[in-house]
Amino acid sequence: MGEAEKGLFAVIEKLKGSTEQEVRIVLLGLDNAGKTTLLKKLASEDISTITPTQGFNIKSVASNGMKLNVWDIGGQRKIRSFWKKYLDNTDLLIYVIDSADKKRFEETGQELFELVDEEILKGVPILIFANKQDLATASPASEIAEGLNLHTFRDREWQIQACSALSGEGVQVCDSYPYDRQTAEQDSTKEVGHRELGSVTLGQR
Repeated sequence: MGEAEKGLFAVIEKLKGSTEQEVRIVLLGLDNAGKTTLLKKLASEDISTITPTQGFNIKSVASNGMKLNVWDIGGQRKIRSFWKKYLDNTDLLIYVIDSADKKRFEETGQELFELVDEEILKGVPILIFANKQDLATASPASEIAEGLNLHTFRDREWQIQACSALSGEGVQVCDSYPYDRQTAEQDSTKEVGHRELGSVTLGQR
C-alpha cells in the first residue's frame, strides 16, 4: 500500500473514529482546484493527462480489507447545483482548494459553507486539501483555515491538509502538525511554511 493510501486510511480512522470496511467519499471543490489530479495520485494512476471533469468520476481504492469509493464531481459553476444529488450516505467529504488562487478564496469558502449547511451532511467529517503548495504564490494551509473561519465547524470533525497533488507531497495526510481546534484558535496568526506539507489544523467535536 502506498504512503498516500496509508495516510488517507489513517485520517479516515481519525476523523470518523473507526475503520469501516467500505467508505463512501465525495470529492468536491471549484473547477481547476486539482481534484482529479489528487484522486489519480491516490489511486497511483498516471497524471500526465488530466481533463476537466464535466460530470463525475468514480474510483475505488482498496487495501487491508477497507475499500474507499471516491466520487469526484466536476466543479464548474453550472455543475455545482447538482452536487447535493451525490451527497446521500456520504461518510467523508473531501474538499479541495487551489491555495494559489486567492481571487477565488471567497467563492470557494461560500461553496464549502453551503455544503456544511446541507442537512444530509450533518456531522459528516471534512478533510480539506489546500492544494498546489508547490507554487510560490500558494497561501499556507493555516492562513486558509483562518481566512475561511474553519474553527466555526463545531458540529463535526475536520482537518485541513497542505498538499501538492502534482508532486504527491502532503497527499499522504501526515501528522507533522497535529493542532487541535483550541490551539488553532489561539495560534491562528502563526504561519506554517507551504513547503512544510503537514496536517496543520485539526478540529474536534
